[in-house]
Amino acid sequence: MMKPNQPYYILNISPWPILMALNLFNFMISNIMIMNFKFNMITLMNLMLMIIISALWWRDIIRESTFQGNHNFNIMNLIKLSMILFIISEMFLFISFFWNFLHNSLAPSIDIGLNWPPKNINFFNPLLIPLLNTIILLTSSFTITLSHFYMLINFKNKSLTFMYMTIILSMYFLYLQMLEYKQATFTFSDSIFGSSFYMATGFHGMHVMVGTIFLIINLIRMINMHFSFMHHISFELSAWYWHFIDIIWLFLYMTFYWWNN
Repeated sequence: MMKPNQPYYILNISPWPILMALNLFNFMISNIMIMNFKFNMITLMNLMLMIIISALWWRDIIRESTFQGNHNFNIMNLIKLSMILFIISEMFLFISFFWNFLHNSLAPSIDIGLNWPPKNINFFNPLLIPLLNTIILLTSSFTITLSHFYMLINFKNKSLTFMYMTIILSMYFLYLQMLEYKQATFTFSDSIFGSSFYMATGFHGMHVMVGTIFLIINLIRMINMHFSFMHHISFELSAWYWHFIDIIWLFLYMTFYWWNN
């Protein structure tokens, strides 16, 4: 509801934040169970619930912004600020992974023979799949920028075309990442090296999946004519998030792939 004496939209009571928080907690617990035991139905159920809750939450936001017109410029500025704070918090998450990697690579422990990478670890060639993935993500960053540019000048068909290209590139990246994991000769439990590599690249892969879903939602909204050249904040936020993912991958490539070789 919008009170007449202030310019901000006051949200109605929503069940989605608390439900998402509880589901994320259960999802992380089930992931720990997977690492120690095996895949279980609880993880699949939590994943399905996360998708359902996200879809319903997104539906409410789309209704408030597009159909009810409650997102004025003050609200949009607050949403942008929230996204900036979210990206900063995500940046610190990945800083912890880089800190862990640099600490262990610059001063290897005696437990791994004072070597980095540890002996008998056959690592990937950084000029094969990792380099191809880097090119793919940089290209996707270029295509999402072009899509945004054409949205700003009201060329919606061209904007839609480049959005399709970005989503295809993101899915191709995920496919190659899965292929790389299948070809790996070391596992998560192969010393600090394996756990550091899979934690960092795995979390980045999860962010790519979330970013891809974000892009697909915006693609559907573009097809349904929800955006204009003046009002497309969801598009802008997805582009910010995608550029953030690309930058993180560049640092991952330079440290986890290039440094190790």
